[in-house]
Amino acid sequence: MPRRAVSRIVQNGYVVRDLNMACIRLHATLGVAPFVGGTEVMLEGHHYRGAPTAPIRLRGVFVQSGDLNIELIQILSPGPSAFHDMVDAEREGLHHVALFCDDYEAEKARWVTDGHAVASEFTTDFGAKICYVDARDTLGHFIELYPEHPVIRAMYARTVEAARDWDGEELIVPW
Repeated sequence: MPRRAVSRIVQNGYVVRDLNMACIRLHATLGVAPFVGGTEVMLEGHHYRGAPTAPIRLRGVFVQSGDLNIELIQILSPGPSAFHDMVDAEREGLHHVALFCDDYEAEKARWVTDGHAVASEFTTDFGAKICYVDARDTLGHFIELYPEHPVIRAMYARTVEAARDWDGEELIVPW
């Protein structure tokens, strides 16, 4: 069996019912802070399982825990989407782990060749394609694939800086 390059998980993403309460709860249980973001966004150009569909409307925040980024996501729009495939309005929990890809299209194709469907793919407002690969049958969650992109890397860097410089005051810090 050929050896596969080691994937480095950079993020755990959780879908939550109430973003503000989830930030308070995660800070109280794990001590992580501050949470960066919190504004409403639209994920345009959304394709669900290969077919164009409505954009995904959500609120999300990022927080750093050591080397691991944690994302909390509150879904505001109805399905279909990879988010709705995993959790519903009554539940919350781990949705995905995220990986950066040197070659986004090749990495996405590798997951598909290995038998995992692309559940949701969209284009960000800064032009990067991101997708959620359905690995629930093998890993129990989705895999989020990121291309190497300076804006995405800057978002991660901003979260690291915020954790390092946090004054203990504002729990949710806007972008």
